[in-house]
Amino acid sequence: MQKNYIHGYSQKENTRLEDQASTLTELLHADTLFSNGGHVLEAGCGVGSQTVTIASKNPHARITSIDISETSIKQAQEKTRAEGITNVQFRQADIMDLPFPDETFDHIFVCFVLEHLPDPVKALNCLYKKLKSGGRIMVIEGDHGSTYFYPHSEPAHKAIQCQVELQARSGGNALIGRELYPLLQKSGWQDIHVSPRMVYVDAGHPKLVDGFTKKTFTAMIEQVRDQALQHKLIEPDVFDQGIKDLYRTTQPDGVFCYTFFKAFAVKKNL
Repeated sequence: MQKNYIHGYSQKENTRLEDQASTLTELLHADTLFSNGGHVLEAGCGVGSQTVTIASKNPHARITSIDISETSIKQAQEKTRAEGITNVQFRQADIMDLPFPDETFDHIFVCFVLEHLPDPVKALNCLYKKLKSGGRIMVIEGDHGSTYFYPHSEPAHKAIQCQVELQARSGGNALIGRELYPLLQKSGWQDIHVSPRMVYVDAGHPKLVDGFTKKTFTAMIEQVRDQALQHKLIEPDVFDQGIKDLYRTTQPDGVFCYTFFKAFAVKKNL
């Protein structure tokens, strides 16, 4: 798995991930359900922001959560312990070199991970081997190209494009949401179903205004300012105006939209 996580491992990023997870729980996880007693691999758990949600929704499933970062694993352990969650075991491991026998798991869950990998097809192939025949994978990814808002702002789009470009340069893909179907198809999965999960935010949704537009998306773009200027991707005043304009969409007459994509697929029976 790629170690160069573009968003970094700061406490600020940890808080952003928590805001994202808590704000989008219903949109992304209303149908994140596993069989009772089923063994689930959460591949790339990070600091456990999604782990808390899926474990709480599936108390009778056995979840093994892995991440390449030892620091993230420790934070995830602390987070689940604080929530009183007992059906998760954590292990430091690399998706590209999983330390489990083939056909170990009944379900695999991957959320906001493929976007950071230089070879997502290879990762999906590795995961495929560890799933039992007839087992199911769930994959959730965003797509920064789906972002639009009112009032319109060219500087805001340019600031967002900086994040897209920086992620591409680090080997990732911030536009991967639209590619989930072909990626799973190339990896041999069957019965693939992908659904868009749009986040629509206006003043009538104050929790989304604060939790998503401000604390999740705009906060994420803000964090790449230094890198964007270092790589000379944008002028400082343009980037700063773009961030200002993204915050402008949180005003009473503003609108912000972003689309996530959630895929389900099955490993064919041998």
